[in-house]
Amino acid sequence: MTNVKTVPTTPIHGQRPGTSGLRKKTAEFMRPPYLNNFTQAIFNAVGGLTGKTLVLGGDGRFFNDKAAQIILKMAAANRLAKLIVGQNSLLSTPAASNLIRQRKADGGIILSASHNPGGPDEDFGMKYNMSNGGPATENVTECIFQETTSINAFQIFDMPDVDLSKVGKQQVGEMEVEVIDSVVDYQALMKTLFDFEAIRDLLADGFTITIDAMHAVTGPYAKAILEIDLGAPKGSVLNAVPLPDFGGGHPDPNPVWAKDLMTIMFAGDAPDFGAAMDGDGDRNMILGRGTYVTPSDSLAVLAANAHLAPGYKRGLAGVARSMPTSRAADRVAEKLGIDAFETPTGWKFFGNLLDAGKATLCGEESAGTGSDHVREKDGLWAILLWLNILAVRKKSVAQIMAGHWAEFGRNYYSRHDYEGVDEIRAKEMILTLSRRLRDLPGTEIEGLIIEDADNFSYSDPVDQSVSPNQGIRILFEDGSRIVLRLSGTGTVGATLRVYLERYENNAELLNQDPQLALAPVIRAAEQIAHIQNYTGRTAPDVKT
Repeated sequence: MTNVKTVPTTPIHGQRPGTSGLRKKTAEFMRPPYLNNFTQAIFNAVGGLTGKTLVLGGDGRFFNDKAAQIILKMAAANRLAKLIVGQNSLLSTPAASNLIRQRKADGGIILSASHNPGGPDEDFGMKYNMSNGGPATENVTECIFQETTSINAFQIFDMPDVDLSKVGKQQVGEMEVEVIDSVVDYQALMKTLFDFEAIRDLLADGFTITIDAMHAVTGPYAKAILEIDLGAPKGSVLNAVPLPDFGGGHPDPNPVWAKDLMTIMFAGDAPDFGAAMDGDGDRNMILGRGTYVTPSDSLAVLAANAHLAPGYKRGLAGVARSMPTSRAADRVAEKLGIDAFETPTGWKFFGNLLDAGKATLCGEESAGTGSDHVREKDGLWAILLWLNILAVRKKSVAQIMAGHWAEFGRNYYSRHDYEGVDEIRAKEMILTLSRRLRDLPGTEIEGLIIEDADNFSYSDPVDQSVSPNQGIRILFEDGSRIVLRLSGTGTVGATLRVYLERYENNAELLNQDPQLALAPVIRAAEQIAHIQNYTGRTAPDVKT
């Protein structure tokens, strides 16, 4: 192909993907040849593109459209046979996963930094998903990184930008580009899983909802499904237009960053149900009138009630949760007589379980839930499953939560985030604590006796791979837990996450404020890890 240019380049330091791909400041991604190098590294790591099909799309954040054009031209130069692109280069992460699976593509590239802020001074991200629709495995991720350290050239097609605003097919060199309606395939999948008629009846009977799309990619999906198809009143979906800077907001669906929705849901005239989704549509926050449902509790409730939706009437093969997620879902699995799996953080670890049929529902405490319908977490899916359950059970969110805790007990739970802390000091804290773990069992702190302490190591039950050092666990005899780990989703400094859990089954103590119920565990975490000393913070930046 005469239009193909081979451009010499040199490796760029620091292009190691984390748990959800590579995330950096937008300005860094925009500085040539940063994006070109990483893109070519992906193409090289997967054995080249000749004859293959890929899916491409992103969450619409700043630089999404320009990055899509560069990747498209590089794919053509690398002899990709077909590229399936979301209209205007937009695709939610779960929709991209579904397209990869439905179209039997060889993989996909998703442009997103998920729940991180967007804009010229904020964050950008890029990740590769495998042919099963799930994030790249650790082996592939490592191959990509190694390619970034030795790259000496990239290939790109020399041509004007392609019009991605119109649905249809066009040719770029030897590569077919198919621009698809971003919503249609995903909407069709949802109809196979849920009782849309029951949800329509619920909404027609006056049940009110408010969904905050946070000016992110799910706005068009939510409007098409909830307002147009299911009949929710116009305006039920707020902030529905995707914007490059997410309207100046932080597209993370939690009580801190979705404060406006929290105010609506805790007002005297609150709707019956509320929810929010993040930048790329894979996370969710669930609310009832005056009720906040933690992600861990949401996973447990969905596991206990999934059989009420047509797509899950067969029952669940198993439930999987990330290690930091509360053990509430484990109690449901025990009663259902199904397996409960504990994996490291990162949706890629669920992929093997889902592909092997060992698990049906999966969840992470960081507002991610999903099932075997795709290989990513899925915010709108979680909202629809909740609505299906509410339509069948005809109870409020608060009533469902109260009934769940009465039956299973309550796992009081909270995550404390210390953001942008000094990376050297944060790693020093983890290392120092790691060296003390073997001496902690038997120690009593704040009236709690430590039963065990370790740095979590995961042995995959499908392929027997081992993933060590996935987070420090402090386990107490009464079932309480402290988990400490450094997050891989930030772009500046280090983010220390401290997860706190305490189980309660006394009926008179099931409605406490979580921070008060967890107070002894919070004090114990400080005494064990000396968090203030290492972070220089007297309090976390975010509590969820």
